[in-house]
Amino acid sequence: MRSPTTTRPRSVSLVARLAMAAVLATGGVVATSSPAQAANPYERGPAPTNAVLEASRGPFATSSTNVSSLVSGFGGGVIYYPTTTSEGTFGAVAISPGYTASWSSMDWLGPRIASHGFVVIGIDTNSRLDQPASRGRQLLAALDYLTERSSVRGRVDAGRLAVAGHSMGGGGSLEAAASRPSLQAAVPLAPWNLSKNWSSLRVPTLIIGGESDSVAPVSSHSVPFYNSIPASAEKAYLELNNASHFFPNTVNTPTGKQMVAWLKRFVDDDTRYEQFLCPGPSGLAVEEYRNTCPH
Repeated sequence: MRSPTTTRPRSVSLVARLAMAAVLATGGVVATSSPAQAANPYERGPAPTNAVLEASRGPFATSSTNVSSLVSGFGGGVIYYPTTTSEGTFGAVAISPGYTASWSSMDWLGPRIASHGFVVIGIDTNSRLDQPASRGRQLLAALDYLTERSSVRGRVDAGRLAVAGHSMGGGGSLEAAASRPSLQAAVPLAPWNLSKNWSSLRVPTLIIGGESDSVAPVSSHSVPFYNSIPASAEKAYLELNNASHFFPNTVNTPTGKQMVAWLKRFVDDDTRYEQFLCPGPSGLAVEEYRNTCPH
């Protein structure tokens, strides 16, 4: 029996030629869709690859500026931003360090995330002893400062904002996301929080935990947090193999890669990054990965 695929290309081609001839014969024009019109207006940068996401820097050159500790609402910090002015505005993310730590403890994330087309504000907290709820309020204050008063406010799209943080800063990012549902994404890293119920959270949330975390054990922190977030909010959980509580304090490629992919997908609405979320990361560095997969 002859396969139908042996004649299909010719008949499609013939129909197309006849249709084209009919249009031209009547003096008409052929309508075509414009790639520019179809493209997501928030896409920034080239099509992603594993190599690009695993590199220490993305495709955008970046610069930085310090934020005084005298600003109201948080303890100052550093802003990192793409230097180009030809790509329009960028989404932004505020990141908090953990209990007793300063932004310098995890500042490798600033230029790394910014180089993929984001404005990043890494904050210091008013007190290094601030609890998660306070850190959450300070993250939101930092976003407000970034979009309303900072020297780079003209580079930021105030409608596309996210939060992240480590330890109590991670717990703070959950607090911020729960209290401001207009945020586009949250990325808690080894999060610590006394509250284990985040059923009211609606912001797409990626939690990254360490298998060997003895400060915020995943069994009593990251996993219950993840389980309590409704699937309708979009969520993922990455557990790093044999990682301690302090994995964000040094360059960690799986963390940087997944953070960027999550932010690109949900802050920039860039579906080119779904390939890194579904089915998600695997390999020796990954102990477990769970997700709802973007709808």
